[in-house]
Amino acid sequence: MKTHSRSRAVRTPGGLSVRLDPRALTVVVLLLVAACAAGIALIGTGDAKIPAADVLRTLAGNGNAYQDFIVNELRLPRVLVGLLVGAALGLGGALFQSISRNPLGSPDVLGLSQGSTAGALTVIVLLSGSASQVTVGALAGGLATGLAVYLLAWKQGVHGYRMVLVGIGVNAVMTAVNGYLLTKADLVDAARAVVWMTGSLNGRDWDQVWPLLALCAVLVPLVLVNAHGLRMMEMGDDISHALGVRVQWVRLLLMVSAVLLTAAATAAAGPVSFVALTAPQLARRLTRSPGPNLVPSLCMGAALLVAADWASQRAFGADQLPVGVVTGVLGGAYLLWLLVTERRAGRI
Repeated sequence: MKTHSRSRAVRTPGGLSVRLDPRALTVVVLLLVAACAAGIALIGTGDAKIPAADVLRTLAGNGNAYQDFIVNELRLPRVLVGLLVGAALGLGGALFQSISRNPLGSPDVLGLSQGSTAGALTVIVLLSGSASQVTVGALAGGLATGLAVYLLAWKQGVHGYRMVLVGIGVNAVMTAVNGYLLTKADLVDAARAVVWMTGSLNGRDWDQVWPLLALCAVLVPLVLVNAHGLRMMEMGDDISHALGVRVQWVRLLLMVSAVLLTAAATAAAGPVSFVALTAPQLARRLTRSPGPNLVPSLCMGAALLVAADWASQRAFGADQLPVGVVTGVLGGAYLLWLLVTERRAGRI
């Protein structure tokens, strides 16, 4: 297998050295363009169709009152939530896969999505809570599940395969808990819970945009600052220690960040499946670059989710599917392909 080694170091005026990979940079730019193009197409999609040129004009503040209401009040928040949720899931998935050193180490497999779902269902079924309370419940459920996985996987440190195995067990438990909660709900609450569990961007507004944007604005720079330590950890804990990396501290910090990103994304859009699993893998195949590929994974997640949301509205005629159904179908097919590939390579 050929390795890609065309990266070069660039030193900033402040003395900071940054490694740039031309291919990875090109992939990031193309993914950003694709995400923006899909977002513009999604804004123009619906009963009231708006040409892309008019969408851009309205976003620049030059549209009429009707276009301004449709674009900025009704559709733009949905697209922004989709971009932020996809970015958060892509970055969270890349972190978990890098920490566990396992392509299956994603929030879907480790039980975090089911944990967030359990928190939301508890609020919906037992408390009949509001939308904001459901969001808090999803965040609390995700954090509690992440803490449980970390503590159960701890044995003189947290190691990748142990964490994946523990996560699979926790995922099964939380799935059973969610099934139990649904059986205890009345018809109205059960219907509401099932809609939320599907994963959807329908009805999303600015109330979901701002908290998710604020969280990403804090966590994304924090993760990128510690990306060097994460890259060193992929060579093994002993080598990382020798190079001065505080392995357990960096691992804990990045795991908490990944849990928060996943829980916040789930709280905003429901458990949208497989984006966290597939985005890092696809990004790595495009960049052909070693390491966690955090920024490409973030951009890939954003592009994937917005494109899937566009497909959910346009690809099935009059039937508009929740975006979680589309990502589930595509992600399930990708997971089967990945398992077959790993088996043929002798890794599983």
